[in-house]
Amino acid sequence: MSKRKSEGTPVSASKGKKSKELEKPNSSTSPSVCNGTNTEQIKDPFCDPDNPKKILFQDVSAAAYKIKDGIHRSPCIRSRMSAMLNMDIYFKKEFLQFTGSFKERGARYALMQLSKEQKEIGVIAASAGNHALALAYHGQCLDIPVTVVMPLIAPMMKVQACVSYGANVIIKGNDISESKVHAQTMGKEKGYVYINGYDHPHILAGQGTMGLEIVEQVPDVDAVVIPVGGGGLIAGAALAIKNLKPSVQIIGVEAERCASFTEALKARKPVRTAMSSSIADGLAVPTVGVNAFETAKDLVNKMVTVKEENIALAILRLIELEKAIVEGAGATGLAAILEGSLPELKGKKVVVALCGGNIDTTALGRVIERGLAADGRLIRFVVTVSDRPGGIAELTKLLADLGVSIKDIFHERAWLKSDVFSVQVKCVVEARDKAHSEELQSALRKKYTQVAWLPMYF
Repeated sequence: MSKRKSEGTPVSASKGKKSKELEKPNSSTSPSVCNGTNTEQIKDPFCDPDNPKKILFQDVSAAAYKIKDGIHRSPCIRSRMSAMLNMDIYFKKEFLQFTGSFKERGARYALMQLSKEQKEIGVIAASAGNHALALAYHGQCLDIPVTVVMPLIAPMMKVQACVSYGANVIIKGNDISESKVHAQTMGKEKGYVYINGYDHPHILAGQGTMGLEIVEQVPDVDAVVIPVGGGGLIAGAALAIKNLKPSVQIIGVEAERCASFTEALKARKPVRTAMSSSIADGLAVPTVGVNAFETAKDLVNKMVTVKEENIALAILRLIELEKAIVEGAGATGLAAILEGSLPELKGKKVVVALCGGNIDTTALGRVIERGLAADGRLIRFVVTVSDRPGGIAELTKLLADLGVSIKDIFHERAWLKSDVFSVQVKCVVEARDKAHSEELQSALRKKYTQVAWLPMYF
């Protein structure tokens, strides 16, 4: 049992005094919520844009030795999708780490590298999810106080998980940028070390241990496909892989709604990139890490971006064929293959990193439906039929005869400009596959003169 649990500080990982944010009484199972407006960002000495640090292979090797007893060696298993996609695909299943992501590798190593004095004082970080979970869990394992500042948009399941691991959780900021400002300010005031989740040198070295495992598990690998957000995972893993096997192609994949690493490569330096809401929320980092970029820029062979519908489709494929629940960020590597963005990998042995599985359960159902729509299996259409008795019954009989399942059906008359004895019927139906949906469309157009096939929107 961690010493922190016996000190009576509600939800706090600190070893004595409460932070200002926790002065009001709190439930022992609830984080504190702050609403300050401080926007002045403190310079992070470990992530200096004017003096970026390129990590070395020996840093990754040292990390591998230190964390080996506290990190799960995740399996790298050949996929049953290999024949379907005409390549030999292996999935590196990092979502099977205890807290559900690769972030544990860097978090544990960064905590173990602290001085004895700093281990007593503790660390702080800003994160909306996986980095916070990893630090909280390994902080508890190593008996190091951890404070995490999470934005208001952080999923409640991740907030409560951090609380359960004994971290001092503070809800602060409308987005991760505001949370980071508060975390750095609080760290300076209280002497905590701020640990950047995708750019601290020890984080990069720890993430690189995934690359070492890949080369051991699939020694004749031709290419490794890695999701990219802040750049920490691809920097560390690419460094490890290229040192052990320079011929391996390193391919990074981003959501097209936040292509910050692609833009950094164009500018030859990290630049702030416009972003919008994405299924791959874990990759939504507007500016890549300076150390990560310095380390990875000459090691990455190709960057591609993927559309939202293909990320949803990748999540669906993994659920149906691999029996794996993977978050949007973790599924982007497969999404790039499904999208056809990597034709050069046909016939090659390819490892795809499934780097996280912490998808918000409230969003999972919606993502599955979007995946079904992208796969041509969930269809919307509007058809005008006779409003005489039996008109709609004929439509539903046609659907039944084709083996199409009706998910929703709605009819309206008031806005129809044609025959007053007609009715417009909007249907959402489920087909077996794309060919089945095309068969449906053909049958509808053959029987009815007014059929509108509605596109999906992302």
